[in-house]
Amino acid sequence: MTMPPDLAVIGGTGLYQLADLQDVETRQPGTPYGAPSGPVRIGTLAGHRVAFLARHGEGHSVPPHKVNYRANLAALQAVGATRVLALNTVGGITGRFGPRVLACPDQLIDYTWGRISTLCEEPGNEVLHVDFGDPYTPSLRARVIAAAQAAGVVLVDGGCYGATQGPRLETRAEIARMRRDGCDLVGMTGMPEAALARELRLEYACLAIVANWAAGAGPDPDEVITLEDVLANVAAASAGVPAIVGGVLAG
Repeated sequence: MTMPPDLAVIGGTGLYQLADLQDVETRQPGTPYGAPSGPVRIGTLAGHRVAFLARHGEGHSVPPHKVNYRANLAALQAVGATRVLALNTVGGITGRFGPRVLACPDQLIDYTWGRISTLCEEPGNEVLHVDFGDPYTPSLRARVIAAAQAAGVVLVDGGCYGATQGPRLETRAEIARMRRDGCDLVGMTGMPEAALARELRLEYACLAIVANWAAGAGPDPDEVITLEDVLANVAAASAGVPAIVGGVLAG
């Protein structure tokens, strides 16, 4: 019998596989919510079983507003995962969160609309009123932070993630509003994923990978964001992710 994974990792933009994952097997579990974005890859990292799912599909074919977040999380739960570490590629809004920074946010604001954001969507399902004051599981966040420290990976502890609709990037006025609202980071996939994980009783934490300054937030207000720059920054910032994942598993 295959051992269930000790941790599930969801990869975002530019992160379509988990480096150093060995002896990989592929699972394609069905869910009550339809098909997930792609197969679940389960392998061994640091002597532990880890599941990996590419949020946008392994060919980045699913835009943020079309991701079946319920199916993705249900598929990871179906293979036995109880903890989820979400890798989110984001833009930086405030000074500590420039390109190539890793952060573990502790708060979020949801600006998305029209997404299925609860397990209660279908008639007859139980109505869930989950506590969401702390949207990320404190104990799992603490493990992530401790793992980064132990591995010597620089990680910003805290910050507020603002989740926008996408797939377009934000206007300067929108980013200015988000800064006034208290957001430090901006991404397109943080919600409803975090809330659904809470409804499913999954431990959940976010490892945010800053790919670029958000519009008007950086030192050059006229900077044009290119995909090439984004992918290069993601590659550089994510170099420490396997060490953090390994530390979480060992903790």
